[in-house]
Amino acid sequence: MDLTTIIVNYNTENLLAKCIKALRDSSTGICNKIIIADNDSQDDSVALLKRDFSDCELIFNDENIGFGRANNQCLSSITGRYVLLLNTDAFVSPDTLEKTIQYMDENPVCGVLGVKLVGRDGVLQPSCRYFPSSWSIFLKSTGLQRFFKGIQLVDDMDWPHNAPRKCDWVPGCYYLIRRELIDQIGLFDPRYFLYYEEVDHCFATKKMGWEVHFFPDTTVVHLGGESAKSEGNLTSSGKQLSGLQIESELLYFRKNYGSFIVFGHVILLTLADMINFLKKSIKLKGWRVLQGYIKHSCLVWSLYFKTHLATVSTR
Repeated sequence: MDLTTIIVNYNTENLLAKCIKALRDSSTGICNKIIIADNDSQDDSVALLKRDFSDCELIFNDENIGFGRANNQCLSSITGRYVLLLNTDAFVSPDTLEKTIQYMDENPVCGVLGVKLVGRDGVLQPSCRYFPSSWSIFLKSTGLQRFFKGIQLVDDMDWPHNAPRKCDWVPGCYYLIRRELIDQIGLFDPRYFLYYEEVDHCFATKKMGWEVHFFPDTTVVHLGGESAKSEGNLTSSGKQLSGLQIESELLYFRKNYGSFIVFGHVILLTLADMINFLKKSIKLKGWRVLQGYIKHSCLVWSLYFKTHLATVSTR
């Protein structure tokens, strides 16, 4: 067995068939076991899976247990040398599996591999990322990064994405993992309900001496935010649910950097909201815009305490 692919589905019945067809088209010559975990979808996903994909290993949860936990529950069924985590809104190219497995075979120090991601419109998406810091998040959210040229932000798109390279982390929509790495450090921390799972996992990967690589010689079309649309209001970027993103961010900083850093992160998030509030006030933006920054700060502090100072999840 070369590969086990894990797909977590939540209310994306409209994407499942296309995603799995592209996966199977890319699996020519590769022994690929497909496991699909459904997180209590309320659309027609369950009926579709039972009718059209009974040859896959199917798991049906009675509630939405979150992205990371759903992936974790598939671990007891994995076989093969590699495990691929694939989102339902990510469509692989015909050569994706062959090329990425070959690259992993040729680079035994690579524990996690990501690929070039493009949107439906063909525009390049962030595919090769740096670990977030409290300071870089603060600078980006306030627009002050232009005054601090030496600060490394999470995303840097100003380099040619045409050669493999090491990076800090890769997005989880196409996330190829060496089985040996999973046996060593496991998969996702179950405290993350949504977001930051792969950031945290790549952080642990690099701590153990493995490398995370970006591979540009194949392309995956990634829509983004499709499952989140059915869960609640999206942020202004259209991709993330604000409360879940904030909670996971707090959990990540506390786990990997300690209590002092996560408290400083909360302070910086609050300061960023104050700065943005003042900037928008000067520009005479409407009260609804200004109110958004107040609500965001209240949400940050609320989640900081609800998570017991960023140590436990709320879901």
